[in-house]
Amino acid sequence: MNTMRLFGTNGVRGVANVDLTPSMVLKLCQSIGTFFRSGRITVGRDGRLSGPMLSEATMAGLTSVGCEVVDVGVAPTPCVQYLTQLWKMDGGVVITASHNPPEYNGVKVLARDGVEIPRSDELAIEEIYRRQGWSSADWRHVGKIFSRRHGIDTYVHDIGRHFDRETVRKAGLTALVDPGNGVGALATPYVLRDLGCGVRTINSNVDGSFPSRPSEPTPQNLKYLTETVRALGVDFAVALDGDADRAIFLDEKGHVHWGDRTFALIEQFFLADNKGEKLVTPVSSSQVVEDVAKAYGGSVIWTRVGSVDVSRKMLETGARLGGEENGGIFYAPHIPVRDGTIAAAFIASILAKTQEKLSTLLGRLPSYYNAKEKVVCPNEKKEQVLREIQGRARGSRIETIDGVKVWHKDNSWILIRPSGTEPVFRLFAEAKTEDETSRLISTYKQIVEDLAK
Repeated sequence: MNTMRLFGTNGVRGVANVDLTPSMVLKLCQSIGTFFRSGRITVGRDGRLSGPMLSEATMAGLTSVGCEVVDVGVAPTPCVQYLTQLWKMDGGVVITASHNPPEYNGVKVLARDGVEIPRSDELAIEEIYRRQGWSSADWRHVGKIFSRRHGIDTYVHDIGRHFDRETVRKAGLTALVDPGNGVGALATPYVLRDLGCGVRTINSNVDGSFPSRPSEPTPQNLKYLTETVRALGVDFAVALDGDADRAIFLDEKGHVHWGDRTFALIEQFFLADNKGEKLVTPVSSSQVVEDVAKAYGGSVIWTRVGSVDVSRKMLETGARLGGEENGGIFYAPHIPVRDGTIAAAFIASILAKTQEKLSTLLGRLPSYYNAKEKVVCPNEKKEQVLREIQGRARGSRIETIDGVKVWHKDNSWILIRPSGTEPVFRLFAEAKTEDETSRLISTYKQIVEDLAK
């Protein structure tokens, strides 16, 4: 870990007590506190079993360099982000590995606006860490720790202010919420209930071992939820990842929909009221996002993959809505970070306004076939493999905003990019037919596997 970048796509991640030991996190947070000039820092965590251990190391590191810490305890990542900017803190730290398996954990660093710090600030923190350049406070000036566990109530209440409660209440919607034993259980059901939905939950006890399903809400991991939706007869279901910043939706028939399709639906209704607006999304998103933008008078700004890149581009351009194919929805009037709970509120609001089924609304969007795959590749080989892929790629257009995106004349495409959080390459493909999508994935998966060897 010492010879490579510490920060990946979303913070510093690794296996708890192997990569992220208490001593490593202590030093990292001494570096973070030094970077923030011993300011006021929010600290929160998800429900992972290693969370208490690493949270204590985090607060020890911050206070040792003179930071004042406000501990919000166990909370969704977007809640900690919202409170950081609401309380006018100097920055924040979230102990989370988002959707990664339970043995992982991570350290996510927030700026004063609640958004993850820019990449340049990550490099500055890494430099302090590598040269052990952190400051140490005199014993009289060691930082204090304050506990503010009520902040999640403020977060839940303030999301509701962006939606018409009366319209949702009159619609009489029923929703099924599956937090997957993550911290979304502490927020999403309450926001939907406060909006006026009838809410049922499954896997809603917070358990950092994720006993019910893997933390990432992929279609493969949600097969049981399909049957539950049909049995209960709800209007929609939402499945969250471990820290509740991403949401994947099922319609009333139990069909699972990719995040960029529900983003396109939210985008459609947003643009209907806000013509000419810009939308921000990574290069891994479906063409349906651009199709909807063109149809409703908007425009799309493409970014690298990573929530920090989407958030920072939204702030830079003044865009008010962003989205990711993995289920991230960003809404700047609340805070421009991805938030699974606000995504659920958007879907409930759209269903209430239209009085139509979710399957019907999504069925009207342009249709493409998508596929994802990943190939194991040692971190030290990623750069070389990426260069080889770029040299071998053949298509009508090659883009290198993030990884290598190969376009073909029929507008099918495949994106091959190294993961910033795991020793793998991620492959995303899209085409008008399932066969073509499968062919693209199969062809490039074989290429990456051969190169990774």
